[in-house]
Amino acid sequence: MKNTLSLNLITAALLTSFSASSFAQGNAVENSSVEDNTIEEVTVVGQSVSFANNATTQEMSKQQAAMTSALAIIDNLPGVLINEGDTFGSDDWSTTVSIRGFQLSLDEQQIGITIDGIANGNSNYGGGAKANRYIDTENLGTVQVSQGTADVASRSNEALGGTLNFTTIDPTKDAGLTLSFTNGDFEAQKYFARYQTGEVFDNTYAWVSISSSSNSDWVQQVANSERDHIAAKVLHSNGPLSVKAYASYDDVKEANYQRISTEQFAIDPTWDRLTDSITGTPYVDQVFRNGWQTLRENTFGYVQANYEARNWELSGNVYYHHNEGRGDWIPPYLEDISADGFNQPHSEITSDKSYTGGSSNGRIYFVDKVGRQLSPISGCESSITFPYGGAGAEYDPACYQAGAIPVGSYRHTHYGKDRLGFNADFSFYGKLADMDNTVRAGIWYEDYQRQEWRDWHKRIDARVSVNFDSTPYWIQYNREFNVDTTMFYIENELDFKVARVRVGAKKFLVDLEGINLFDGSKNTSIESDSETLLSAGIVAPTPIEGLELFAGYAENFAAIKDTVLERDASALDEIEPETAENIDLGLRYSSDKLNASVTYYDVTFENRLNFIAPDSPDGINYSIGNNGSFENVGGIESNGFEASATWYMTNEWGMYTSYTYNDSTYTGGLSTFPQGNTVFGSAENLAVISFDWSKGNYFAGLSTKWVGDRWMDAANTKKIDAYTVSDFYAGVAIDAPISGIKAMELRFTLNNVTDKSYLGGVANQSAWIGAPRTAAVNFKAEF
Repeated sequence: MKNTLSLNLITAALLTSFSASSFAQGNAVENSSVEDNTIEEVTVVGQSVSFANNATTQEMSKQQAAMTSALAIIDNLPGVLINEGDTFGSDDWSTTVSIRGFQLSLDEQQIGITIDGIANGNSNYGGGAKANRYIDTENLGTVQVSQGTADVASRSNEALGGTLNFTTIDPTKDAGLTLSFTNGDFEAQKYFARYQTGEVFDNTYAWVSISSSSNSDWVQQVANSERDHIAAKVLHSNGPLSVKAYASYDDVKEANYQRISTEQFAIDPTWDRLTDSITGTPYVDQVFRNGWQTLRENTFGYVQANYEARNWELSGNVYYHHNEGRGDWIPPYLEDISADGFNQPHSEITSDKSYTGGSSNGRIYFVDKVGRQLSPISGCESSITFPYGGAGAEYDPACYQAGAIPVGSYRHTHYGKDRLGFNADFSFYGKLADMDNTVRAGIWYEDYQRQEWRDWHKRIDARVSVNFDSTPYWIQYNREFNVDTTMFYIENELDFKVARVRVGAKKFLVDLEGINLFDGSKNTSIESDSETLLSAGIVAPTPIEGLELFAGYAENFAAIKDTVLERDASALDEIEPETAENIDLGLRYSSDKLNASVTYYDVTFENRLNFIAPDSPDGINYSIGNNGSFENVGGIESNGFEASATWYMTNEWGMYTSYTYNDSTYTGGLSTFPQGNTVFGSAENLAVISFDWSKGNYFAGLSTKWVGDRWMDAANTKKIDAYTVSDFYAGVAIDAPISGIKAMELRFTLNNVTDKSYLGGVANQSAWIGAPRTAAVNFKAEF
């Protein structure tokens, strides 16, 4: 269905814009405090450090709707490729991040994420959490992206290919209320409110916010994603001591999108092969969109204190994170757990008993009216062709006698997680032979406990709905994972005047334990300690004012994930943690009108962990829970360069551009990951150009990103074509338009302006369809 912004929304936007424009012109003389806006000079070139780093700008935020995911804002930074299932990022299942050949997707966690510098606790779909679970977009300050070597103090044990640090805004000194409403295509809407308290008591300020958003899927508009978010932050400052506290609660129900092949995309590039209605045939209905869901609740908070003396600084924080939720699927059969005997009614259908553990004795597809299993007519050939290439006779109602009743399951995988940790950092500023010398040291400790269990529910009537019995007929497994992480680091930076040189080291101590809550004999444990990880860097000014040279080296590490302990066949004594050696070499230039940087990088990624399934059936293996294994399968070599520039052409016009060349190839491993082949999902070429304009009360911008060819598979046989997507925004902002209102803003965004059809995120060697053209309007008022 072609996405079209509703007529009343367009009308409202035009009328409001016209009214705001007329009001501004009519009060231009009376309201002399309103000054012409100019392009805000915020550069994405980054800090003066010895590694490549960039940060988002206000203009990048304006390119996205107010209800979009926090991840989308970093997509234009050099080396970064963000793909989400829809424009609003409302489906974590279909979210992927790629940086320098490293991936963050369903099955790979190679990029670190931190929230105000605090570890996010893994980014995987199965119980993990990305930044959008912790931060509302309106409360996002900036995002600092370190593409490679990163800071030695970075808190993440999965940061092989860089770190993304999402920061929250601080409270303001003035009290005020912000109200925001967003409306857009695909039934999208978001209500947001934030209250700034001003000074609560001596030097203490706070804000609290609440939001609620929802949208339908863009393919058929039959499934709804919903999100409720509450957050608060407190800041206290008293001389050398400052204290911050932040807390957020996030509750989402997400409708998932499905990956497709290049062949399926060529046939119909607008359909992800999920269906919009129940047919009564469970094999077909296993891809009913409203049965593919993610439900998650995340509660997160921290308290942080910082003390600054004349020549030293001490900071620390304590944080807590609670996660719970589940993922849903609709297997087109019942598992036969009870072994009731030949020609007997199956208790999975006729009773409310829950079976715990064990294994299936087979599958039940059709039954008679008393619950006895039926067999298909001998010699019958199924006419079912969808999905997954078709089905056998046991799935086809046409292969049974009249009166056969189809049965099916609704499968839940439940996730629970609790993380409690602390960070402490100490810095000493001194002199060494009249040269400034800084010593930094710190520790990170986290106690992480995760539980995962899976239960199967019978569908009440598979002929008419996906509604299921609340009592499961089978609890397949129940496991608990305990992970203790300790990280120490130390670094010394000496300023030789002609250059600043730093040398550092860090070490991880990681203990993992897997507890089978059904069978203690299957408990497992493993250590995943790192070697001492070295880092070094240099920043040197040049004879050209504003131009500096930087170079950095870092040994990065990703601890073995607890998901490895889920697989009984994994040879734990043979598995090694993933490691990466990162080298950055570049130039960085900064001036009033032009900021630019160029970086050459070289990365060696070793001991890449890959999941080896026990077989390769067409479609989904719903029963897999403890089969298969993880193995180290070689590594990846990546090298290339990243360039970006921000040019303030006039007080009204600004331009940003970036280009990335990346060559990522497999090194050794299994025949399924041939040495020398390009890493699937990684783009060799990325380019961005953006123009931003601001004059008086008005602002607008157009950004275009080109993504070069990619491979969908490790064998490099299925090529994903290059694509170009443009985003447009325009708006009007007015200061103090009405007594009691400080400011108002109306902003229109149009993502994927040309409605380009393309394949976006890649995972498990298939891809999601990119989001179509999507329009949204946001109205914001500050009181």
